[in-house]
Amino acid sequence: MPRRFDRTPPERDSTRVNERIRVPEVRVIGEDGEQIGVLKRDDALKLAQERDLDLVEIAAEAKPPVCKILDYSKWKYQQEQKAKEARKHQQQVTIREMKMRPKIAVHDYETKKGHVERFLKQGAKVKITIMFRGREMTHPERGENLLMRLAEDVAEIGVVESRPNQDGRNMTMLLGPTRVEPKPKQEAPAKPKQEAPAKPKQKAPAEAAEPKQEPPAEPKQEAPAKPKQEAPAKPKQEAPAEPKQEVPAEPQHPQSA
Repeated sequence: MPRRFDRTPPERDSTRVNERIRVPEVRVIGEDGEQIGVLKRDDALKLAQERDLDLVEIAAEAKPPVCKILDYSKWKYQQEQKAKEARKHQQQVTIREMKMRPKIAVHDYETKKGHVERFLKQGAKVKITIMFRGREMTHPERGENLLMRLAEDVAEIGVVESRPNQDGRNMTMLLGPTRVEPKPKQEAPAKPKQEAPAKPKQKAPAEAAEPKQEPPAEPKQEAPAKPKQEAPAKPKQEAPAEPKQEVPAEPQHPQSA
């Protein structure tokens, strides 16, 4: 059964879908993000119908408006979930109001100041309103002085976000809580671990060791010493003795008488 294509979003939803898109031409983006280009509205509707999807206007201010082919029910659910998550992370600011008269009694002033301090500690902003009556309008400085006095009294926990401003018979001032930066946690120094004294190990009584039987040493067989062969002594050759030559004795001549 073909998908019905004449669905219309609730009246409170301002998103233009399918036939609610009245412009003659639109810039079309596919379901996967591809740029299809500028098409006539009827051609874009036909293309979305062929893909069994919706044509949703996502940028009405553009010229021509930008439309995307997608599943409108799924897309709307995703948008609602994103908005829900965004609201979770938003910090809701509460504004409380405290009214005073220019001629407030001391006791009443202290009571109202206590309320202002309590609101600021709770993280709320406080709007202080001074109400003038009759001839009190001729002395607006009294109201301003009262507001500044209150701001000084709660200066430790509150700051002036909007200075005194007169509007007709009323003068207002806005106080906000002081933003206190979290102090870094100081880690305590680590205590040295005390180790338990080591217990002496008890050795088991040694059993009588059995004597090790060593195998009898085998007698070493020495190799027979080889007889040393002395080289034969060479005969010394004496040199032949040279014959001594005797010197002939000179003849003795007889002495003459």
